[in-house]
Amino acid sequence: MENLDGFMKQAPDLIATYGMKVIFAILIFIIGKFLANVARNITTKLMDKRKVDTTVASFVGNMVWAVVFAFTIIATLGELGVQTASLVAVVGAAGLAVGLALQGSLSNFAAGVLMVLFRPCRVGDYIEAAGVSGTVDEITIFSTRLHTPDNKVVIAPNSAIMNGTITNYSALGQRRVDLVIGVAYDADLKQAKEVLSQVLENHPLVLKDPAYTVALLELADSSVNFVVRPWVKTADYWTVYFEVMEQVKVALDDANIGIPFPQMDLHVKELPAK
Repeated sequence: MENLDGFMKQAPDLIATYGMKVIFAILIFIIGKFLANVARNITTKLMDKRKVDTTVASFVGNMVWAVVFAFTIIATLGELGVQTASLVAVVGAAGLAVGLALQGSLSNFAAGVLMVLFRPCRVGDYIEAAGVSGTVDEITIFSTRLHTPDNKVVIAPNSAIMNGTITNYSALGQRRVDLVIGVAYDADLKQAKEVLSQVLENHPLVLKDPAYTVALLELADSSVNFVVRPWVKTADYWTVYFEVMEQVKVALDDANIGIPFPQMDLHVKELPAK
């Protein structure tokens, strides 16, 4: 009872002392987190004003946020009475173990730094990497966010992207549409080539430079195949692909040029005797 009475007498002082520490620690954490977000936004806006690449601006902004937030955690623990110097020593001693446990995350971080430095892709580029295709929305410290054409969001680890082949469809601004069009063997090849060329000439999205290609590709089993290769702006690729395919069919029909389907001629040399 004496211990309890002593504790009850000391309770107001303990609450006043440690309660205020807890309140101040919570305030430090909230303000620090707010300042981390502000620092990231300011950094990003300043880099945008200087016309720094969006990918770099986003990555550096996230790095600034991580640094400020780390200081916030240390300040919060210090206010609670935790010896931060000892904490740093403990963290340093455990660094090797943590590094081994988080080697996947560290490799993603290193890959993110390499992506920012060498820029194999940027925000807004349409790429194929890590087994997926999509538009790059954001490159963060550990992962890359892709937006697929069928409106899915894919989060790919940076290491998976950097350790594989990256196909960037937007890097050069122009793409070639590769089509193979087959016509019947009895068709006038010169006329067929003129019809295919005219379709490309009349399409407003087909570039004049580089020039398109219409050439005989092969004498296939059931058709004579032409290769049709117009050059377009990257953003117009699928529009031209679908429209040219439709217009080629209509133009060949109007010119009475047949588009064959797979078939086989069967020659019977001798009928079996009854």
